[in-house]
Amino acid sequence: MSYGTAVSFPPVTLDDVRGAQKMLSGVARVTAMETSRHLSQLVGAPVHLKCENLQRTGSFKLRGAYVRIAGLLPEERAAGVVAASAGNHAQGVALASSLLGVHATVFMPKGAPLPKISATRDYGAEVRMHGQVVDETLAAAQEYAAETGAVFIHPFDHPDVIAGQGTVGLEILEQCPEVRTIVVGIGGGGLAAGIAVAVKSLRPDVRMVGVQAVGSAAYPPSLAAGHPVAIENPATMADGIRVGRPGDVPFGIIGELVDEVRTVSEDELSAALLLCLERAKLVVEPAGASPVAALLGDGGGIAGPVVAVLSGGNVDPVLLQRVLRHGMAAQGRYLAVRLRLTDRPGALATLLGVLSVVDANVLDVSHVRTDPRLGLTEAEVELHLETKGPEHCAEVGQALRDAGYTVID
Repeated sequence: MSYGTAVSFPPVTLDDVRGAQKMLSGVARVTAMETSRHLSQLVGAPVHLKCENLQRTGSFKLRGAYVRIAGLLPEERAAGVVAASAGNHAQGVALASSLLGVHATVFMPKGAPLPKISATRDYGAEVRMHGQVVDETLAAAQEYAAETGAVFIHPFDHPDVIAGQGTVGLEILEQCPEVRTIVVGIGGGGLAAGIAVAVKSLRPDVRMVGVQAVGSAAYPPSLAAGHPVAIENPATMADGIRVGRPGDVPFGIIGELVDEVRTVSEDELSAALLLCLERAKLVVEPAGASPVAALLGDGGGIAGPVVAVLSGGNVDPVLLQRVLRHGMAAQGRYLAVRLRLTDRPGALATLLGVLSVVDANVLDVSHVRTDPRLGLTEAEVELHLETKGPEHCAEVGQALRDAGYTVID
């Protein structure tokens, strides 16, 4: 359905996307399209994964950055380019600039993951750390552009960038010509807008579904209002789509061409990332897993064949560890239990014996004897267990109660 936002003079056309595809030949990879049998069973229709996590620099961002920088005039190239990013756009701009012989300065927030900072430098950019959040970093980059004459390369709000990202859509139609639904994550909107232009121009029957994290969903209120609306303090683990305001250019395209925007929770993002690792053997960042999260949340009403765009795989190892634990907990694969027992020799060993019978693997034990809330003969134990799912969790809890333990939490 159309959200009623008219695009009088389309800022990006199919010819623009086709021109970008020619420009990117030999630069960006034509990424793989993998079939997911597990997701297909869950959705009830064929599901294919467009693996932009395997793109050079680990995300689709190289496409748009290269097209934008390649289109600069000679005098603009001589002045250099500047960008602001916490990761994927930074690496895309860095590599594109290096390939085109343009000096790039990239501002990154001080909390950016170290692997992304290192990769951006390795691709040839000068990295400057500024600000605690991306908005502060963005302001610093724009100030630098005004002072030096360097061209600011926006991550999503420019027709050339959108045309470059739209080449993903052309590849989808070539690799899966029978596609009926495309699901893609939305931050500022550049990727979804580009794919929508390419696909809807050639196959208007294909349904476009955008996905946002519920804590960073600026598009639903913006589409309802008919213009971009900023939300305060966007929050999600999916930093690739953590954008507080839609871009002006992609907003108009998405309002006209994207059929639906869904939101997903943090638990759904964690479960999706875990599924990609376990079942598809693909390392995907939370933003890249957002289309899979949408299919897990309510995929039954989506017509297939479905293509889910895995937009990136640049996940910080520390975050990956946390997300995996979160995802496993959401699936009942971790269980934390706090209980009280009689403080006597062998009591802890007896407790662990009960857990052994029900095949619960103990990861960590915390034993407290001195809390004033405890009786003279009591001890409190907190256990972190590896379990096999919700049914197993219930079995563990029942076994503890049957053995006479008081389970507090």
